[in-house]
Amino acid sequence: MSLLDSINDFFVRLKGGTEHLSYGRPILAGWAAEHLRDLPAEVVPKILDLGCGQGDDLATFAAAVDRKCALYGLEGYAPYREICAAKGIETFPINVERDRLPFADGSLDVVSMNQVLEHTKDIFFIFSEVSRVLKPGGLFLLGVPNLAAWHDRLLLLIGRQPSGMKVLGPHVRGFTRQGLQRFAECDGYFALDGFRGSAFYPFPEGASKVLARVFPGLATAIFFRLRRTGKPGLFIEVLRARRFETDYYQGN
Repeated sequence: MSLLDSINDFFVRLKGGTEHLSYGRPILAGWAAEHLRDLPAEVVPKILDLGCGQGDDLATFAAAVDRKCALYGLEGYAPYREICAAKGIETFPINVERDRLPFADGSLDVVSMNQVLEHTKDIFFIFSEVSRVLKPGGLFLLGVPNLAAWHDRLLLLIGRQPSGMKVLGPHVRGFTRQGLQRFAECDGYFALDGFRGSAFYPFPEGASKVLARVFPGLATAIFFRLRRTGKPGLFIEVLRARRFETDYYQGN
């Protein structure tokens, strides 16, 4: 093992116990609660999580909102769907990159996608379906690994692969604040009205929280509060108005 490998392994061990911060659940739950608390009491908010896993994000949202919510999730792994069902979450085993979301146009208050978008190629279709099912003014809450995290900048400086986008791993896309904001706001279907960072590897939890709050653009994970504007149409028109040299899926 080289000296650089040994140093890298040391810092990986040092961040142990702080990995949960990279999910930023308090950030996303706080945004959801802020948005939903002003809805009339008789309205049951509808929240969808794309790639909901065991339903941890949705459970956090529901607790923060502190009102009855209709909770939905997309999840392909059957054992996780069983866990979600026990939590009162209705799940759908569909492919977020190929299948239409099973909801009517403009029917959802909040859609979240936390630490999932980096696993996908067809983000135009994903954003288009979210633009379809969200109510005007509804929120799309996104969390992704930060390709511009301070430790990944150091890794690149010494010629190493960024930790948030390993070749031998599940992530196929890398995002920075500037890159994802530019994509999301393209042609006016979404507008950014909140941005935060969470986790700051390899610092201990207390320092990590402070550093991520002060320097969100250098944090391990970054979070976007996107609001669906009143612009008619769907985000897929962003793709159709441009020519890229790859075969992006546009829907049936």
